[in-house]
Amino acid sequence: MTDEVDRSSEEILESYRSKGLAGEMEFGRSPAIVVVDFILGFTSVDSPLGSELGSQIEATRRLLDTGRQTGVPIFYANTAYSEGLRDGGVFIRKVPSLGVLLRGSDQVLVDPRLGRRHDETLIEKKYVSAFFGTALASELTANRVDTVIICGATTSGCVRGTVVDAMQYGFRPIVPEQCVGDRSQEAHRANLTDIQGKYGDVVDVEDAIRYLMDLSEKV
Repeated sequence: MTDEVDRSSEEILESYRSKGLAGEMEFGRSPAIVVVDFILGFTSVDSPLGSELGSQIEATRRLLDTGRQTGVPIFYANTAYSEGLRDGGVFIRKVPSLGVLLRGSDQVLVDPRLGRRHDETLIEKKYVSAFFGTALASELTANRVDTVIICGATTSGCVRGTVVDAMQYGFRPIVPEQCVGDRSQEAHRANLTDIQGKYGDVVDVEDAIRYLMDLSEKV
């Protein structure tokens, strides 16, 4: 991240604040972690959809391990389609390379570096948001969740869409900056700025980890 980008983002946020935007959601009392599309189709550079996300996977694994230690519900939302791609609608027309994400293929497997456990819920989605056409909102509500810590790819696509829907469903979206990534650094930074300005809180992963640890000590 360059100093120039830092200044530009902060100038935008200062402008937002002066107009009554960019308030703070803040952490709630009952969090869950939602990992969006950290599947091999997105995390392997050999995939047409993929990009280098090693540092983001590493940071997310640290967050997940803390969540596992503290008993936080963990969900994965992965894009996958049936043969023929009819369940992809017009999204496939816009992004034809989504066709590699066939149900049952290696491309839709959770990146093994995250160490997914058998009791961590996997939700299949077809479109951008992890909430659209899925039971995620119901499952979070059933777990009495008020705060959704969102990790994954891409920042400008499925992460942003999930953040917006989380807010619209009444959850507090929290995005650890080091746990999300994009093919385009420009799109990544612009969307993090916009999320902070309008839809959720962008935080340092260390703050998110500290929050989970502090919360467990209060129980």
